[in-house]
Amino acid sequence: MADSMAGFGCYTHAVVRGIPASLAMEALRTDQAEVDTIKAQREHEAYVHVLRTVLGLEVVDLPADETLPDCVFVEDAAVVCGDTALITRPGAESRRRETEAMKGALKELNLNIVEMTDENATLDGGDVLFTGQEFFVGLSKRTNQRGAEILADAFKDYAVSTVPVSQGLHLKSFCSMGGPGLIVIGSSEPAQKALKIMQQMSDHHYDKLTVPDDLAANCIYMNLPNKGHVLLHGTKEEYPESVKVFDKLKDYMLIPVSNSEKVKVDGALTCCSVLISKRADN
Repeated sequence: MADSMAGFGCYTHAVVRGIPASLAMEALRTDQAEVDTIKAQREHEAYVHVLRTVLGLEVVDLPADETLPDCVFVEDAAVVCGDTALITRPGAESRRRETEAMKGALKELNLNIVEMTDENATLDGGDVLFTGQEFFVGLSKRTNQRGAEILADAFKDYAVSTVPVSQGLHLKSFCSMGGPGLIVIGSSEPAQKALKIMQQMSDHHYDKLTVPDDLAANCIYMNLPNKGHVLLHGTKEEYPESVKVFDKLKDYMLIPVSNSEKVKVDGALTCCSVLISKRADN
């Protein structure tokens, strides 16, 4: 386990994208909360600053596209593992063109590009949880069985299991990886039920870190040179009780990142970047 997990979270690059003004009025959302575009852009700039300046990743910053109000949520457009990038087919038709700029950026980084062209397949990256040892794919309003099958075909080295998502937009709306072998999970019944299914389907053992707020369970884990274990998570203002749980993690560099505006259009922390691990020779 230690060997296969040694590289887990060791990222070198991040692809992000700007927030268009159209996000406030036209982005897809579950409820109709009002979005403050300026505040959303400020929060996003702070997020990118953490990736680039605090953590030292090479950041590829794609320009916002006003005709694609959801384009900041780059995670849904691609799944990257090792040297392979699967360009997805997002479940919402209005988001399909978001993959074009992502494909261009990942080609520039010399990744092997696999495109999902089957018109019966849908897959949002927000439904894909890679644990370092296997994939879990949420079957949600945005991702279907055919999408999961194409992902399995693209990443043949790893087992792929599907998990029904009955509540929340994506699988990662209530869970994420908090470290090697550690799943961060929300405390709601649907979240706990999904975790149980993942544990039953897996040949691997996972520890769990349960947080009171489902949305706070979406965080970003990295393992970086000179920094060690890093966790970007929601702020005390947003999730006071969940942050108390994160604060108990020993030997982690904990970085609270505010996401109060993007969450109004169902955006979580992992949604806003595609993280890539590039070896020096590729």
